[in-house]
Amino acid sequence: MATNELAVELLSQLAEPFTGEALFDCLADLVFFIKNRRAEYVVVNQTLVERCGKMDKSELLGRRADELFPSALGWGYSVQDERVIRGGVPILNALELHFYPSGARGWCLTNKLPLRDHAGRVVGLMGISKDLQTANDRGEDYARVAETVAQIQRNFADSLRVGDLAAGAGLSIYQFEERIRAVFQLTAGQLIQKTRMDHAVRQLRETDVPIADIALSSGYSDQSAFTRQFRQTIGLSPSEYRRSIRGQTRIK
Repeated sequence: MATNELAVELLSQLAEPFTGEALFDCLADLVFFIKNRRAEYVVVNQTLVERCGKMDKSELLGRRADELFPSALGWGYSVQDERVIRGGVPILNALELHFYPSGARGWCLTNKLPLRDHAGRVVGLMGISKDLQTANDRGEDYARVAETVAQIQRNFADSLRVGDLAAGAGLSIYQFEERIRAVFQLTAGQLIQKTRMDHAVRQLRETDVPIADIALSSGYSDQSAFTRQFRQTIGLSPSEYRRSIRGQTRIK
């Protein structure tokens, strides 16, 4: 039985839709949420309730981030939500500074993914924000690293050199690598590579863009170099991966 069929078989037997809410309620260092197409909270964990300075989940449900958080933060979260819901573009490994009701601040790593219906339309999003305890003692350094990570995520198709990125963050290469590894458990070079592969995989899954064009938009000079790196990372060539994904879609 195919993996997705096993999941359907199990989940169809549950009395209530599985959201993971009860599981995420157990994690005090992680915020979890699901939002609808209007970017309103429909599922939250207890940690998010406490971070918003509220007593009960009902105080968050049906409300948007810009209604719950201070203006600058709330606006930024809502812009992210729009990007995911309107454009179907995930937010991956966003390094962000959070402020808590106690007045304390801390860094977290945020991921938001679109939720789609049977026709492939985006109907909402799900997300997590994981606290980074290692980052709290180096606030200024991590502020500069966050700007550089955002640059990588915007400009991954360009030629990126670790030395240039470190210099832009005002750090030595060693300091920059140390902080990147503490947050992502990757070297800076591996982070760049992962960002490019994430883009390529998304394009192969969701579009019919020719592989040669995906190679260029992912930061590779030619299709051969892209294919070698993709096979090394994913275990399949880009064309094999696309065919396998289309085959799974037909099974569903």
